[in-house]
Amino acid sequence: MKKILALVLSLVMVFALCACGAKTEEPAEEADEGLAPVAYVPLDFKPLVSDPVAVEDLKVGVITLHDENSSYDYNFISAANDVFTELGLKSENVMIKTNVGEDESCYDAACELADAGCDVVFSDSYGHESYMIQAAKEYEDVNFVSATGDRAHYEGVSNYHNAFASIYDGRFLAGVAAGMKIQEMIDSGEISAEQAKIGYVGAKPYAEVISGYTSFFLGARYICKEVTMEVVYTNSWYDEALEKEAANTLINSGCVLISEHADSMGAPTACETAGVPNVSYNLSFKDSCPNTYLCGSRINWRPYFKLMCTCLINGEAIPTDFCGNMEESSVEVLELNEAVAAEGTAAKLAEVTALLESGELKVFDTNTFTVGGSKVASLGADVINDGTFSAETEAIDGDLFVESSYRSAPYFAVIIDGIVVLS
Repeated sequence: MKKILALVLSLVMVFALCACGAKTEEPAEEADEGLAPVAYVPLDFKPLVSDPVAVEDLKVGVITLHDENSSYDYNFISAANDVFTELGLKSENVMIKTNVGEDESCYDAACELADAGCDVVFSDSYGHESYMIQAAKEYEDVNFVSATGDRAHYEGVSNYHNAFASIYDGRFLAGVAAGMKIQEMIDSGEISAEQAKIGYVGAKPYAEVISGYTSFFLGARYICKEVTMEVVYTNSWYDEALEKEAANTLINSGCVLISEHADSMGAPTACETAGVPNVSYNLSFKDSCPNTYLCGSRINWRPYFKLMCTCLINGEAIPTDFCGNMEESSVEVLELNEAVAAEGTAAKLAEVTALLESGELKVFDTNTFTVGGSKVASLGADVINDGTFSAETEAIDGDLFVESSYRSAPYFAVIIDGIVVLS
């Protein structure tokens, strides 16, 4: 969900071994209400602590890349409105600016919201980040939050923050549901094991997208070992025509199930027309695509919005780099369409969810995938985004790629065996 991370083309991902012990960083202190940031913050860096704000006086600004027609932005807007209503914020103190581009218009919008008296300004798109930081440096007493951003943990701007969630867990679970469906199709003779190919409509070749479709693929493979995947990028976060075209390309290539990291009805509509099962992102399409919608996953932003506002009301620091998880419902699997799902899918999802939450099962266990035919023993990640790709941080710890441990936003950006990028 966005728009993340180190403009990393998958083909330039390199293996590198870095001395993690040389990092002069420590874990950040835990946030309130059991919600803990997992990224690392420099020792001498302290986030802004403002005086407590009475709830009736709290002013919040929200900036979104698109509007409610985009499933991605709708997910933020609906979560924000739910929480602000629950907390009792005055309607006139909630200011939402939609269709704000990843350009100077974001800086202008952020400044306008700060000038209007907002205590915190929140944006939902990765491309907004540099403009949010620019505004944060000018309005030192106002908090600024970029969802999916990746610079707060080292930028050193006390009033600037990032937020994300372990959506790879949700993607993995959605992949499990897909794997159950594929296995059912094989067992019934509808397809052969050699035809167990799934497709993925990706927005852009960034780590956020690559991490997402890899975890989805690994979830499908957890159930059906024969599964392979093809990926088509649209190079746009929201373009219904391109997303529909990409889905049709994958269907015509022989993909028997489609998932996506895209924000419109394009791919689900193509799947409904072709009769191909579809796994969504951010929103359930059960009502509009009743014959093909299987399930989906999303980041639930309600826990974060509540934490953000509660920190300001209590006069506490907003976590510099927050990563929510399944335990506090920051990551969710969307409703399962029993009319499409394989028998036993709900029970299997409950079983795998328990394994993920207990830590017994890890999404990026290096025993479950290979690159170039070999197990990955060392893999560099671009954790410090300085504008150029640099795999400066060793991200393998034993048999695990430690996704979202050195910052909240994903940094897994290598193409594993079994996945082919078509464009």
